[in-house]
Amino acid sequence: MKIHPTAIVDKKAELADGVEVGPYCMIGPDVKIGSGTVIGAHAVIDGYTTIGRKNRIFTGAVIGSITQDLKFKGEKSFVRIGDNNIIREYATVNMGTGRETSTVVGNNVLLMAYSHVAHDCVVKDGAILANCVALAGYVTVEEKAIIGGLSGVHQFVRIGRLAIIGGCSKATQDVVPFSNCDGHPLKIYGLNTVGLERAEVPQQSRTNLKKAFKVLFNSGLNISSALKQIKADVPKCPEVDELVKFVSSSERGISR
Repeated sequence: MKIHPTAIVDKKAELADGVEVGPYCMIGPDVKIGSGTVIGAHAVIDGYTTIGRKNRIFTGAVIGSITQDLKFKGEKSFVRIGDNNIIREYATVNMGTGRETSTVVGNNVLLMAYSHVAHDCVVKDGAILANCVALAGYVTVEEKAIIGGLSGVHQFVRIGRLAIIGGCSKATQDVVPFSNCDGHPLKIYGLNTVGLERAEVPQQSRTNLKKAFKVLFNSGLNISSALKQIKADVPKCPEVDELVKFVSSSERGISR
């Protein structure tokens, strides 16, 4: 363990072997940090925060600060961060709102500079938030989704797996998995073909998804009718099943 002499680390904080803490950092009493995590200068880690192994946390990041939700009354809530994440300069991750709630960041996530993960968000494995992305409360970002810089995501919105959102976009409804999106407000422009190839999604699944997207977005059918037609006419595969399940479970409606 390597702690710079100017850092302020509470005696009750639990830091594993191999943790490095840079100059002028502040680490609170209820923080737990796993081995191999490196914390840059002036970072603040507070609250009931657990951080896993081999994370890189850069200058000025603030993790575990109290929620900006005005309903918050000081309840005990958490931030839980997994392994191998990169949290860049001045990114912020707030604790949950409400007793025993959590804000969760998975593994292998990249939070670029000035990105904000608000209370009760879940950012799953491999997701990327580019510079200045702002997630409102209760947002879910599924695995390997990418959100372009300066984009905003409305509270309770879900961003589906392997979706990619262009910079300066505004997401106010759920964004279906595997989609290529952009705009203010956000619109779906088709499949994230490059992301699907990089994720090694089988060619037959990509062909099936293309058919499903045509029914969902270009047929003129309403959502329930489009889902019925997809189930009837599009060959089954795990990715199409995931798309149908995501749309069927949407509470805010989907971006079109």
